[in-house]
Amino acid sequence: MGHIRLGVLVPLQEPVKVAIRKARELGFSTCQVICWDIGLYRRDLAQRLEVTARQLGVEITSLWSGTVGEYVWDFQSGPATIGLVPEDLRPARVEALKRASDFAKWIGAPSVTTHVGFIPENPADPLYPGLIAALTKVATCCAKNGQRFWFETGQETPVTLLRAIQDVGAANLGINLDPANLLIYGKGNPIDALDILGAYVRGVHAKDGEYPTDPRQLGQEKPLGKGRVDFPALVTKLDALDYQGTLTIEREITGSQQIADIESGKAYLERILSDMEVDYE
Repeated sequence: MGHIRLGVLVPLQEPVKVAIRKARELGFSTCQVICWDIGLYRRDLAQRLEVTARQLGVEITSLWSGTVGEYVWDFQSGPATIGLVPEDLRPARVEALKRASDFAKWIGAPSVTTHVGFIPENPADPLYPGLIAALTKVATCCAKNGQRFWFETGQETPVTLLRAIQDVGAANLGINLDPANLLIYGKGNPIDALDILGAYVRGVHAKDGEYPTDPRQLGQEKPLGKGRVDFPALVTKLDALDYQGTLTIEREITGSQQIADIESGKAYLERILSDMEVDYE
């Protein structure tokens, strides 16, 4: 069996010590840093973040970057607002991701992750060529900074995502597999998705959820072990793929319940990994 590290998604905020210290206190040795405020991509903040993470022994495995403008997380307005697909928002968002890449370099993060959006399933869609060109620009910037660019799964089917990766053709592309998102957006079974995307998976979000029952609204996110993601099967298939990355817990609520769910989720994953005799930390 392989080796898997556990991590948690933490927000970029000031003071930077708060989120990183909380990750350490919860027993995690890795984290992904998430940021939606592009104004925080400053050298002084990066320096403090890098020093804090190093002092506390927490490895930052990816910078999860939002961009600029409105994002609406549903099936009605989502296609026109999420990621790099919307044509009118694309130039500003490419520049935002370039800033994210520079910030990731300053903090020593090896990758930048984001939602690309509702990638057209039809490659003849007029939005598709411009999207591929935009992704090529972002991937090139990340490559110059010594990073990978990771697609966060969600709004696209696994086959559509594989086609986009092949059409961009950059050597530094990867996938941050969010199994819950595949369910929440109704785009596929995450276990089966690994048969299509497994060779590109570099990171994994440990998140749970349900299929949508309202065709206008996303499915519901759930605490780990309370939704439809079959984590034992997911870990088994990741191990068969010789996955050596992290399982980064994401819980999309705030407050004390978020912390409680992260703690119970960590214990849930540890039981699964221990029962399967997977080496973890």
